[in-house]
Amino acid sequence: MQLKPINQQIVAVVGASSGIGRETALQFAKQGAKLVVAARSESGLASLVDAIQEWGGEAVAVVADVTSFEQVKAIAEKAVEVYGRLDTWVHLSATSVFSAFDDITPEEFQRVIDVTLMGQVYGVKAALPYLKRQGGALIHVSSMEGRRALPLQSPYSTAKHGVEGFLEALRVELKHEQVPVSVTSIKPSVINTPFYNHGLTKLGVKPTGIPPYYAPKLVAKAILYTAEHPTRDFIVGDVGRVLDIMQRLSPALVDAILLLIGFPLQQTNEPKAVDAPNNLYQSVPNYDRVDGDFSHLVIPSLTDGIARNPLLKGAVTAGIVFGAIALAQWATHFVPGLS
Repeated sequence: MQLKPINQQIVAVVGASSGIGRETALQFAKQGAKLVVAARSESGLASLVDAIQEWGGEAVAVVADVTSFEQVKAIAEKAVEVYGRLDTWVHLSATSVFSAFDDITPEEFQRVIDVTLMGQVYGVKAALPYLKRQGGALIHVSSMEGRRALPLQSPYSTAKHGVEGFLEALRVELKHEQVPVSVTSIKPSVINTPFYNHGLTKLGVKPTGIPPYYAPKLVAKAILYTAEHPTRDFIVGDVGRVLDIMQRLSPALVDAILLLIGFPLQQTNEPKAVDAPNNLYQSVPNYDRVDGDFSHLVIPSLTDGIARNPLLKGAVTAGIVFGAIALAQWATHFVPGLS
């Protein structure tokens, strides 16, 4: 399957106002793609389009809530209306509730599913009719929580597992129909975005990911790579690759590790009330930025460059060595009692 060079592509980025989506849109624009950017935050989209246009790039914005199929459909329609076609659909929209399952209401759980899973389903439903015309790429940002669920994030983990099942079924159906559309699941490790500021928390404190963190630009690089190179799965971050191997070898071992670190390392010491602003039902103002609050915990990835190099994809031994180094680095710095 041949995908167009990025500088010839029309790209829709859904969930573009902040975090990975914002960085991804900026990187596509820098490389010459024409963009439709979508999110709920009108101010975030406006500032993003301004930034792209200041560089001489082309972008239009669509304010949309991904829980509405008609609003998602309008994103794809806008791409065709303005640019005449759609080549790549990148879907990132997600929300979360940080809480023990017992404290989450059925309505809150359902809302996370509606945004984080059904939004992705609606995205494919909206984009696929246009992508089928001449081929293209569906790129869906899932999570390593689609491979391994975490405590205190049961709705989000459930949604991401659902995304993985949906994409697996879709991929085979499209191959059966010989449709020239690649389907990619991007599985980031913990990324330093405003995600942990946005989510509803019932922990009494501001939540955090289990460190270390990786930079949003690393995920954007993976997305741009898969927009030109058909790829089934792309894990972002060394720790994610190690976790993937560990989960395959011994889920019980991962259970034990998470029992030890999964609760304390997902909670900061910063108080945060349950009624603090969150993005479960509406966008949160003043978070239209790429980076989150944990830059001091960001580390580089040793294996992502290998994964983006076709000549080195078979370097399994090197990947295992790098993964072992990453695991040792992570354990030494972040697991209590191992430093």
